[in-house]
Amino acid sequence: MKRFNLSDWALHHRSFVWFLLIISLLAGSLSYARLGREEDPNFTIKVMVIGAAMPGASIDDTLKQVTTRIETKLEELDELYFTRSVTMPGQSVVYVELLPTTPGSEVPQVWKRVREMMSDIRPDFPQEFLGFQFNDDFGDVYGNIYAFTADGFSPRELRDQVETIRKRVSALDAAGKTELLGEQKEQIFLEFSPARLAALGLNQQQVMQSLAQQNAIAPSGVIEAGPERVLVRVGGQFDDASAIAAVNLRVGERFFNVTDVATVTRGYEDPPQSLFRYNGEPAIGLQIGMRDGENILEFGKELDALMAEIAADLPIGIEMAKFADQPHVVEEAVGHFITALIEAVVIVLAVSFVSLGFRAGFVVTLTIPLVLAITFVIMELYGITLQRISLGALIIALGLLVDDAMIAIETMISRLELGESLGKAASYAWTSIAFPMLSGTLVTVAGFIPIGLNNSAAGEFTFSLFVVIAVSLTVSWFVAVLFAPLLGVAFLKENLGHHEPKPGWLRRQFHRLLLMAMRFRWTTVVLTFLVFMVSLYGMRFVEQQFFPSSDRTEVLVDINERQNASIAKTRADMDKLEAALKGDDDVLFWTSYVGQGAPRFVLSLDVPTAGPQMGQLVIQTPDLAARDRVKAKLRDLAENDFAGVDITIKNLEIGPPVGKPVQYRVSAPNVDEARDAARGLATVLSEESRLREITLDWNEPARVVRLEVDQDQARQLGVTSQDIADALSAVYSGTTVTQLRDDIFLVDVIARGEAADRQSLDSIRNLQLAVPDGRRIPLTSLVALEYGTEQPMILQRDGLPTVSVKAGIGTADQPATLVNALADRVEAYRQTLPSSVTIEIGGTVESSAESQEPIAQVVPVMLLIMAVLVMMQMQSFRLSLIVFAAAPLGLIGVVAVLVPFGVPMGFVAILGILALIGILIRNSIILVHEIQELLHKGRSQWQAVYEASDSRARPILLTAAAASLALIPISRQVFWGPMAFSMMGGIIAGTVITLLFVPALYCVVMGVKPPTDDDEAETVAEPA
Repeated sequence: MKRFNLSDWALHHRSFVWFLLIISLLAGSLSYARLGREEDPNFTIKVMVIGAAMPGASIDDTLKQVTTRIETKLEELDELYFTRSVTMPGQSVVYVELLPTTPGSEVPQVWKRVREMMSDIRPDFPQEFLGFQFNDDFGDVYGNIYAFTADGFSPRELRDQVETIRKRVSALDAAGKTELLGEQKEQIFLEFSPARLAALGLNQQQVMQSLAQQNAIAPSGVIEAGPERVLVRVGGQFDDASAIAAVNLRVGERFFNVTDVATVTRGYEDPPQSLFRYNGEPAIGLQIGMRDGENILEFGKELDALMAEIAADLPIGIEMAKFADQPHVVEEAVGHFITALIEAVVIVLAVSFVSLGFRAGFVVTLTIPLVLAITFVIMELYGITLQRISLGALIIALGLLVDDAMIAIETMISRLELGESLGKAASYAWTSIAFPMLSGTLVTVAGFIPIGLNNSAAGEFTFSLFVVIAVSLTVSWFVAVLFAPLLGVAFLKENLGHHEPKPGWLRRQFHRLLLMAMRFRWTTVVLTFLVFMVSLYGMRFVEQQFFPSSDRTEVLVDINERQNASIAKTRADMDKLEAALKGDDDVLFWTSYVGQGAPRFVLSLDVPTAGPQMGQLVIQTPDLAARDRVKAKLRDLAENDFAGVDITIKNLEIGPPVGKPVQYRVSAPNVDEARDAARGLATVLSEESRLREITLDWNEPARVVRLEVDQDQARQLGVTSQDIADALSAVYSGTTVTQLRDDIFLVDVIARGEAADRQSLDSIRNLQLAVPDGRRIPLTSLVALEYGTEQPMILQRDGLPTVSVKAGIGTADQPATLVNALADRVEAYRQTLPSSVTIEIGGTVESSAESQEPIAQVVPVMLLIMAVLVMMQMQSFRLSLIVFAAAPLGLIGVVAVLVPFGVPMGFVAILGILALIGILIRNSIILVHEIQELLHKGRSQWQAVYEASDSRARPILLTAAAASLALIPISRQVFWGPMAFSMMGGIIAGTVITLLFVPALYCVVMGVKPPTDDDEAETVAEPA
């Protein structure tokens, strides 16, 4: 029975196969047009933020009664990786970080369980506890953000305008979440004068109670009047600050106007919780997200059209500016990659035409758009977008996917030279080389398995690399055995003469090297092994990297004041920084954030915990050179003019966010131990001249005034600690009396002391307390004032006080290099600490290790799959050993490239090195299979090894040239550069290894003896 031959079947069903080819090209074109566009692939931010409040509590009470309870309960969560918390007096923020191995699809259910767990422990909290706030949208990205500034309009009027615009934007079909940024809450202030209250003998609490009762909404009943119901309403609610100021009150026997004891003003939250500014001007931002699955470029066009219409209708004095434009960034990024892809295609075409001739090169060329078209269809089916990773994968695959077509056409040409017909020559590839090609293709795909099965955040980020390469390479095999024979019959000549009758100079030199390697087989094997060992040693000189900095042109500036700094101090320092940006030609525009971080306009942005002591600047520059100049100027300014302020100037990141590159975490059972040990570690780090901006994320204590109450005397007077706390809060922080209902907004009415009283400690000494019998007594008669310090902020990790010591790098060194250089000194310092104090490496080195660990776990699976595929093809232990021996030797080329060029080896480069294993095994499979085929045809062992190496040299060299040269366009890019250099070096070295080392190793393992001189002369003459 005749065995099935797919190539022969295609030739007997030409019309149908041509139909499939045309349909594939059309479908691929449509899919390409419909594929989503992104700058970077999405990955799940596996972080939830739990906020909790217990107003009035000290930091110790908040830590023990709130933060600790939350962290202890979260320990029961199976998916928990660790918790980190920020505790401030009366406020707790707990970050729940899930294991990197948690599937993204399961994260929403985990967050639901976290909410249920917090609900379970809610009764365990003190009665003063106000409750939880949950933010599981921590990773939401707002790709389009607009800033609105106003001249001649109040913040309230500007907010109303922006809110109207937000509603119009939300009506767009592709619009996702929309939020305002930086709007200031309106408030009405009743600023009481304690002196005037005392003079009139009035109680502030009674005044506040009267106002609240008048403004209350309360049911007034319904009159059942026969056939109808009549609603009853009681008026008197306030509609403005003037209505409050006009109120006449009676307290006891006294009648008075509110303005007799308080100044009534309408204003904005004071002090503000946060501020947003555009180019130094107060602004309100409009953050616009996009629905999942929508096309960012199409949405961008739709949004731009709407906003252009809105801008034309804005009142004079209101200006609109777009400062986050993800559609534009994506269009540029994808455009650059498409250009690189076209360059790679041209390079591969040039290799094909030069090496195979016009007709054969043309046939190979036609397979490229066909493979890409089918790949685009499958990408659309699986929801894979065009972005940095998937486009890079296509470029990497380009040089590999032509391999099968080249081998198939080469095989066809060799049969035509023997005088076979076009049809017979075209179908010969299936019977001779198709299955070794399939095994080689599957082995190459298996080399990328560590990417596909890597369940870390970095693995999720690069997952599309595995899918695209696996799909394109598998498709390339089908194209080589199904479509390439048909194309060959259509475009090749039957009397095609391809090879020169005599070998050229290069081929003759290769013959000499090959024969030398085979004759001195042991020397070749040993020498290769020694070179490999040298390359292993050379790896210590290759710098390690996680992900490189982004090639975007923004500059990020983080400002962190002392933990007890007011927002006024932070704003003043931000003003100084912004003043330096004005008039700078290297700056297009900037946005500043006081009391909060920038919104997540790109997924890899590290969003800090909000607080009055912090701020952030995002500066847009025209190009990378300008970006570097702005960073240098700001760094000089920070060093000279901002003593005591932690200012970090950095680029955006690619991949999972890390922050400062060099970090250590110091944990201890108590705050003092952790803080003291961290200070000592900072001193150790300061000895390393390559580090700069060494900071502790929390450190300085804050001043505190404690009032010790004489409880016996207080009870005699009918005064409680609660009364004293309320009276002080009413003066300093303010107390919400009621709320004014203004359209869709609520305006708090705040009772507080006058400005002079709020800002002075003397108010405590001058405060008069009202006692139940109507008398007023000085507060100092009941309390004693004590001055001290306490921590304004405590950070914990997994329930232990933890201080992070962070540092930037002032040289071109990679973080891993510096951490290794510091290892001995840090360990020596750790030995001086109590055993209860731990020091852990954080930052880039930790993130890199976390991402590489899943790779290491998957590598055995990769090797097992490769071993099964090789064994299935070879059916021999010794032949499989020969094939596998070549796999790790690509490291020779990798080190030879990375060390002299100073290219770091990061996460992506490691993936490229693993992929090299598959590429080298593929070449070895095809070579060893050819040797076995020649043995079956009656060749001697020596002749078989020599002829197979000679005949396979051309396609292997062509594939190496195509694969390595196709990487040139992406070798210039920040992200792909290390991987491109690694693979180019490995492929070039691997080619030499395959053509010289594998034949020599075959001779050693299979016991092939060199022939006599006459036999050798005959062997050399035969292939010519």
